[in-house]
Amino acid sequence: MNMQNYSRRSFLKAVGIGATSLVIEGCVSGSGQSLGRRAANKPNIIFIVVDDMGWADLGCYGSRQIKTPNIDKMAAEGVLFTDAYSGCTVCAPARSVLMTGLHMGHTSVRGNTGGIPLRDQDVTIAEVLKRAGYATGGFGKWGLGDVQTPGVPEKHDFDEFFGYYHQVHAHDYWTQYLWRNSQKVPMSGEKGSAERYTHNRIFEQMLKFIRRNKDKPFFCYAPWTPPHGQYQIPESDPAWQMYKDKSWPRDARVVAAMDTMIDRHVGELLDLLRELEIDERTIVFFCSDNGAAKRFDGVLDSSGPLRGFKRSMYEGGIRVPLIARWPGKTKGGTVSGHVCYFADVMPTMADLAGALKYMPADVDGLSIVPELTGRADEQKKHEFLYWEWQLYNWGKNENVPDGLMQAVRMGKWKAVRHKSNVPFELYDLSSDVGEKNNVAAGHPEIVAKIEAYIKRDRIEPRDQIEPDKPEGKRFR
Repeated sequence: MNMQNYSRRSFLKAVGIGATSLVIEGCVSGSGQSLGRRAANKPNIIFIVVDDMGWADLGCYGSRQIKTPNIDKMAAEGVLFTDAYSGCTVCAPARSVLMTGLHMGHTSVRGNTGGIPLRDQDVTIAEVLKRAGYATGGFGKWGLGDVQTPGVPEKHDFDEFFGYYHQVHAHDYWTQYLWRNSQKVPMSGEKGSAERYTHNRIFEQMLKFIRRNKDKPFFCYAPWTPPHGQYQIPESDPAWQMYKDKSWPRDARVVAAMDTMIDRHVGELLDLLRELEIDERTIVFFCSDNGAAKRFDGVLDSSGPLRGFKRSMYEGGIRVPLIARWPGKTKGGTVSGHVCYFADVMPTMADLAGALKYMPADVDGLSIVPELTGRADEQKKHEFLYWEWQLYNWGKNENVPDGLMQAVRMGKWKAVRHKSNVPFELYDLSSDVGEKNNVAAGHPEIVAKIEAYIKRDRIEPRDQIEPDKPEGKRFR
């Protein structure tokens, strides 16, 4: 998919999926009554967000090297979004946008040092759904507050969270312990073994949560750590066996294996839903938290035709795969060009759960339930989408001067700059998805309008402070 002029039509042709629409009889959305009358049959919600998977790393998004048959089937049975975006180009801020429904001009956690906590007053998706009667569980990498801070998930209405709290801790798949509701859980097994591999342990606990809660509505948040580096996978894993002898760089082989391992677990998850006879009562989302950490051009081509990768405000850093599957409600093979991002997750889930009345009034997101259920003519659209990220000097433990990166998408227009003391670049994504032709000089009125949006809708962040740490460690 190395194309200069890229469009939704060419995307459909490239991946072989036809755009379809559907009408769900008797399903209401876009208002406070959406699905609310189905109190006894509220859908279970599973939201999988993997770590650093590139926009083009799935077969259904055009990958020719990475095998993802289960996720491809999930897309064939649901809705695939071509123009979905993360909340940020790095992990913790992206998760903050997702959890709070507030974009990077408003959300609480904007730094990416790994342990900056949410505040007590921050409202999360779990808090909204808990009030609507949902069991709430999280399994993977939290990244929004270390143990003994106000940001831990159990203080934000997660009944259970199992995994990593501080995201630097999550760099190690062979760690000696994980956390369950701030209680340390030692990891058994030999380092390098499938038993010790933390993703396997996290996935096991997630399936147990689903089994325990199969008879009532549940929200299962799955911020899985792969394919984030360090690039580690058990030698015995079947996915590693598929790629270990490839002539690619080792990191590329491990990333491909991690992606295929994730795909296997998605297949096992969907099998469990069918086994428990809750498949048709469960909507499953799959996405990535930001762009690929490495492009692996010429091997995996993880960013496809997009410019940049993680830590960039170009499309390769913030555009992500997004798939949603809900049997009987989403029609297979639907490809959506609707522009959406992580701020939309809270209102979408509140809409699905009939819980809009519990959602804060100031969220920046919009529900995408109309788009999911085939009524695109009812789908509200964003006036603009906003991203930022402040570069950080780890050696000096301080922000990089003039290091505020910003981006705005407004319709077909995308403005981006990677330092606060330089002018915005401007790209027409309808004809230049690779962001190769800066047309800012020819459209000063568009740039001025975007700058006015930022001035109006951005506030300065609170101090982004890491909690105290044990001597010699970066996390608790």
